[in-house]
Amino acid sequence: MILYNLALELYALVVRLLSPFNPKAAAWTKGRRRIFARMRESIAPTDRVAWFHAASLGEFEQGRPLMEEFAKRYPGHKILLTFFSPSGYEVRKDYKGADYIFYLPLDTPGRVRRFLDIAHPEVAVFIKYEFWKNYLTALRRRGVRTYVVSAIFSPSQLFFRYYGGAYRKLLRCFDHLFVQNEQSRLLLASVGVDNVTVCGDTRFDRVIEIVEAAALPDARVVHFVGDDKVFVAGSTWPPDDDIIIGLIAAYPDIRFIIAPHELGRAKITSLCERIASLGASVVRFTDYDAVGQTTPARVMILDTIGQLSRVYRYGFAAYIGGGFGVGIHNTLEAATFGMPIAFGPNYKRFSEAIGLIEAGAARSLSSSDEAIAWLGRLLGNPDIMRSGAEAARSFVLGGKGAVKKILDHGLL
Repeated sequence: MILYNLALELYALVVRLLSPFNPKAAAWTKGRRRIFARMRESIAPTDRVAWFHAASLGEFEQGRPLMEEFAKRYPGHKILLTFFSPSGYEVRKDYKGADYIFYLPLDTPGRVRRFLDIAHPEVAVFIKYEFWKNYLTALRRRGVRTYVVSAIFSPSQLFFRYYGGAYRKLLRCFDHLFVQNEQSRLLLASVGVDNVTVCGDTRFDRVIEIVEAAALPDARVVHFVGDDKVFVAGSTWPPDDDIIIGLIAAYPDIRFIIAPHELGRAKITSLCERIASLGASVVRFTDYDAVGQTTPARVMILDTIGQLSRVYRYGFAAYIGGGFGVGIHNTLEAATFGMPIAFGPNYKRFSEAIGLIEAGAARSLSSSDEAIAWLGRLLGNPDIMRSGAEAARSFVLGGKGAVKKILDHGLL
């Protein structure tokens, strides 16, 4: 435990040293300044607090429907939402569904004690990941009801290794574990953890909400699309951009909307230049004039946050980025709008991607040539296109209901 705490302090020091040069490190450091004073100014000692923790933006979206339904069922409680990562906090720090939103203080004994003294939660809910030793141990010691939701476990995790005894103890800090699949339940049972319920993934509930409640995208996107359908590429990295550029070159009659994962000016400029070199007209979302635009563009680059989940509605097919790196991004947002989906080869850690492939809704691609052949097959055969779209939509609808299962089980 001493080495663990020292490692965290070293991590914090490195982040502080990097902060003058790295925007994410700067945000991580700045967001934690005076955090305990700011918490005291906001949270009253008499508040009944339900604490939800999300590592980053993806986990927030996963837990959002649970938080919102919890607030409806328990209106006397205040929602405290914490993030570890700037990519979650900076985007959702003004989220109206939580009463208090803060960065999570580092998991060292002193910080944990101060955080829990001020927050005094009645219940703590960790979304999918984040097994912090000191937080979980302190919550258990204080008798705070503690849960993990939408969790997914694999044999490679430390909990299931012969030397993972210290980590296995953390699993016993939870009053209940709500997992996504039967494999996770069996793995936990193999190490003596039986307070487990398989309830699926709350992300399904969230993406269905997006379809049912989302307003139309910005007028610039609506104007760009017109009456046409487009191919949507979401959360792309440079290797994914290679795939999409191949498709742009191969299918000059199709419009494309590309949402890069990273929005640095230099990277957006480079992508625009590569597309323009094909002879394809390209425009940035932030430069598009929905009123005065006279030159039709064939490709739009979404160089801002907040449009992608709403843009998928216009797609006849979609490509999801990340599959040439550590893993693909959110496939469900596209699938819920009902369209065939493709992504790179690194998808096997993602149960929803595997499920979409097995359902006939998705395809893994390893090269531009494979992508060109896949899209050509869809365009040349309406029955295949229709079948893939229906399979995607049915897959998402079939996963609905995790939030109800969790709350019906009881958190308080």
